[in-house]
Amino acid sequence: MIPKETVDKIIEASRVEEVVGDFVSLKRRGTSLIGNCPFHNEKTPSFHVSVGKGIYKCFGCGKGGDSVRFIMEHEKATYPEALRYLANKYNIEIAEVENTPEEQAINDRRESLYIVSAFAAKFFQQQMLETEEGQNIGLSYFKERGFREDIIRKFELGYSPDAWDALSTAATGAGYNIQFLEETGLTIRKDNDKFYDRFRGRVMFPIHGFTGRVIGFGGRTLKTDKAVPKYVNSPESDIYHKSNVLYGLSFAKKAMRDLDNCYLVEGYADVLSVHQAGIENVVASSGTSLTVEQIRLVKRFTENITILYDGDEAGIKASLRGLDMILEEGLNVKIVLFPDGDDPDSYVQKFGSAAFKTHIEQNKKDFILYKTSILLKDAGTDPIKRAGLIREVVESIAKIPDGIKASVFVRECSSLLQIEERVLISELNKIRLNKTKNSYQPQPAAQTPPEPDFIEIPGSVSDTDEAQEKEIVRLLLNYGHELVHWDGITDTYIAPYVIGNLADVTFDSELCSRVIDEYKKQLEQGELPSEQDFIKHPDHRVADLAISMVSSPYILSENWYAKRKIYVKSESENLRSTILGGIFHLKKRKVDRILKKIREEIQSESDADNQAILMKKYLQVKEVEKGISAFLGSVVVK
Repeated sequence: MIPKETVDKIIEASRVEEVVGDFVSLKRRGTSLIGNCPFHNEKTPSFHVSVGKGIYKCFGCGKGGDSVRFIMEHEKATYPEALRYLANKYNIEIAEVENTPEEQAINDRRESLYIVSAFAAKFFQQQMLETEEGQNIGLSYFKERGFREDIIRKFELGYSPDAWDALSTAATGAGYNIQFLEETGLTIRKDNDKFYDRFRGRVMFPIHGFTGRVIGFGGRTLKTDKAVPKYVNSPESDIYHKSNVLYGLSFAKKAMRDLDNCYLVEGYADVLSVHQAGIENVVASSGTSLTVEQIRLVKRFTENITILYDGDEAGIKASLRGLDMILEEGLNVKIVLFPDGDDPDSYVQKFGSAAFKTHIEQNKKDFILYKTSILLKDAGTDPIKRAGLIREVVESIAKIPDGIKASVFVRECSSLLQIEERVLISELNKIRLNKTKNSYQPQPAAQTPPEPDFIEIPGSVSDTDEAQEKEIVRLLLNYGHELVHWDGITDTYIAPYVIGNLADVTFDSELCSRVIDEYKKQLEQGELPSEQDFIKHPDHRVADLAISMVSSPYILSENWYAKRKIYVKSESENLRSTILGGIFHLKKRKVDRILKKIREEIQSESDADNQAILMKKYLQVKEVEKGISAFLGSVVVK
C-alpha cells in the first residue's frame, strides 16, 4: 500500500501536460493544449488539456480526468500501477511494504505478468554477461554485430541458456508462479505436465511496452539448422498484443515528437544500429505486417513517417498495397531505399551516422510518387498494365483524407503517367463515390411505423431538470471560491450563497444531488471545496461530471478585439447575473413542474371545496413564478 503522503506528493508533481504529452502530440490553442484523442480514432483534434485545471477532456468520446486517470485509462492500469508509473517518471521514491511474488499474484494477476517478464529480462541479461556460455555465444554475437555495451544494457539484450528449463527452474526457485510464466509464453507445458523454456539457446530481444515495461520477447537462434526457426516471439497475452506494439517506441517517442518524424524499419537489429548512431526516432514493426493500431501509435507523436527499406524490390512491391492504410490515417509517408544487399542496420554500421542521414535526405521519395514510378517500370509499354496501375495509384490517392494533398498528388502523377489531370480526377471521384455508397447501410424497414418525435414548445415542462441542475454544479465548481461584491451582499463566497438559496430545492439527478450534498457537508465543516476535490473524486462518475462541467471545447479568439475591436464580455465579468440566472432558472423549472402537477390535480378533483383549496395553492405558487420570471425577464401568461 502506498502511503497517503506519497500519493499526494505524486499527484502534486504530475503535470498533466507532461504526462499526456508522453503519449499525445499536443499543440497550444488559446489557454489549452489540443491533440488527437488517444482513446478513439479521429481526424480533427477534439482532445483538450487544461494546464491550469490539471485535466484532460475529449469532446469527441467524452473521456476525461487528471494525470493518474490518464495513465489508468491509456495503459489499462490499476490505481496503484498508475501511481507507480508517475512516481518513476518524477523520481519519487515509494516506501511501501514489498509483497512476495505469490501475494502479488493474488492481488493483481496482470501485474504478475509484468513481474515475471521483468524477471526473465534480468535473468537473460545476467546469463549473457555473467556466465561463460552467455559471453561466448550471446555477448560475442552482439559485439560482432557492432553493438556497444551501453545499447546492450539500454535495450536489455540477453541470452537464454541452451538448456530445457533454465529460466523455468530459476523463476520457480525464486518463488514465481509457473502459471504466469506459462501465460506470458516464457514456459511451455508438456503433455505430462513437465515444463520447458520457449527461448532456449537464443539471443534475446526484450519487447518494451509504451511505458517502458517488458511485455514480451523475441528470440533469435544462432544455429544453422534449417529445421529450427530463426526467430521465435512471445505469444499473445494479457500484456502483449503484437498488433499494438512497435519495437523501440518507448525509447523513440520523445525524439519522434521533437523531430516531428518517425523512421520505420523492419527488424530489431535495424532499430538498435540506427539508435546507436544517435538517430533515436526509429521503431520497427518486428517483421509483422504493419497494422492500423501501430500507425495510430506513430500518429500520437508525429504525422510524418519515413519507411526505410532494404534493396529487396520484390518485398517492396508486396508491401505497397498495405501501406495505403498509412495514407488513410492522414500521415505523410516517404520511402527510402538502400542499395542491394544493405538494410538500415548494415548501412549505418558500414558508413556511419552522417552518411546514413545524408543517404536518407538525398533518396527519400513521397510514397505516392514512388509507387507510381515503380509500377510504371513494371508495366512498361503494356496498355492493359498501364491502365491497371493508373487505377491502383488513384486508389491510393483516394485514401488521403486531406483534399489539398490529394490534389497535389493528382497533378504530380498526371505528369509521371503522362495522362490528363481531368482523367485522374474523374477516376478519383468515381472511387470516392463508390466508397460512400458502400459505406452506406440502409436501415431495414420497420414492421410498424415509428412514433413521431415531438419538439418541445419553449416554456413547456420537459421530463427532467437535469440541464438546470448541472448548471448549478458548473457554477459551484467554477466560481464557488469567488468572493461576492454585490449590492448589499459582500464578503461572502459564492458557494455558500448558492447553497443557501437552494435550501428549498430538491435535486432530481442523483449525481448532481450527491455533489450538492458533499458541498453542503464540507461547508458545514468550515471548509470551502475546490474543483480539484471533485475532479479527483474516488467515484469516477462524480469525477466525470466535474471534468465535464469545468471543460469547454470553445475558446474565444483574441482576434475579436485585436483585429476587429469587438469586445466580448465573459460570464465571469458579470457574476451576479450569471449566478442568479442559474439559481432562478432552476427554481423556475421546479415551480413550473409544481404548477403542472396542481393543474392536473384540479382537473381530476370533483369536490368543489378541494378544488378551491387547490386553486388558492395554485395562485400562491403562480405569484412565486411571477417573481422569478420578473428577474429572468420572461413573459408570464396570467
